[in-house]
Parts: sequence; C-alpha cells; structure tokens
Amino acid sequence: MLTLRSSPPSPFGRKVKIAAAVLGLSDRIQVVKTDTTNPDDAIRGLNPLGKIPTLEFDSGATLFDSRVILEYLDHLAGGGRIIPADPAERFAVLRLQALADGLMDAALLQIYEVRLRAEDKRDAGWLANQAGKVERALKALEDAPPSSRIDVGTIAVACALGYLDLRFEGRWRADHPKLVEWLDAFRAQTPAYDATRAPA
Repeated sequence: MLTLRSSPPSPFGRKVKIAAAVLGLSDRIQVVKTDTTNPDDAIRGLNPLGKIPTLEFDSGATLFDSRVILEYLDHLAGGGRIIPADPAERFAVLRLQALADGLMDAALLQIYEVRLRAEDKRDAGWLANQAGKVERALKALEDAPPSSRIDVGTIAVACALGYLDLRFEGRWRADHPKLVEWLDAFRAQTPAYDATRAPA
C-alpha cells in the first residue's frame, strides 16, 4: 500500500490522483489529508521541503514532486502508459507537463500572496508578473490545444484549468473557447477528473 500526502485543493495532488485512476492504481493508494502550514503535520518529516504531494512507501521511503510520482506510477503500471517511450513523443509530453505545472505554480503564488500577506504588504507588480505567466500559458494552449491522449501532459493541463476554475472563478474560459472544448472532452473521457474535484 502507498500513502499519498495531499490536500483536496492541490492541483499537483490532483495530478497524482487522476494518474493513479487512469493507470488502475487507485486501490493501492491511501490518500491522507495534509496541512503544510501546520508544523506538527507529519509532512515535514516525510519531505524536508514540507510540500505536497508526497508519496510514502510502507518502508518509510518517500517520493515527492508530482512529476517524479507520476513517473513512478507509470513505471509501476508497466511503463509507457502516460509517459511515452518514444523520445519525440516523450519530450513533447514532458514539455506540456512543464508548461501546465508552471501555470499552476504561478496561479498558486497569486493565491498565497493574497491569503498569506497583509493587504498593505502585497506587491502588485509581482502579482501582475505571475498573472502574466498564466495568461501566456493559456494563450499557448489555446493556440495549440493538447491532444486527446491521456498522458502526464494532458493530465497536468486539465488540473491547471481545474485550479483556475476553483480559485479564479473560471474567468479563463471567456477568452479560450478551444481550451474549454478540450477540457470538456478530457472530462468526459476521464471520470477521475470529476471524482477528484475539490469542494469550492
């Protein structure tokens, strides 16, 4: 049995849960709700960075960073399932994942700035810089929507868009009709997308 330390709103934790479902591994993973802001939470002993998601083995060993965990899950499922073996396909998929992960990072940093910093201490320029990363990533994805294949790249994109729906009221949708259509298709094809949706 594996233990996934995560939190329902985490788009990176959601990546792992969706990948596990796609690979038929969900029944081998127990999800434990984790509070990274609580100094008494076990996460700091399992991952020196105190970050989620973290995957824990019965032996006490851990893996962290969603990209590393997804690679392990793909290996566990036989390999080549969500990370293609062919180099050209593999690096295209990994590049897409990196773009989506960067979008999620920039979105999360905007939320942290507002939630964790007093209003008079917030840096408007820094917030605008993070928002610009999100906007440019969305434009790149709208100009070249992902394929219909379910892989680490498309899972990451779906989770990034889901996070924008959760925390930014889905404002991205109005200017990105191709991405809306793509996400609707991903959602229909991947039941785990709705099953892992965090409560608003």
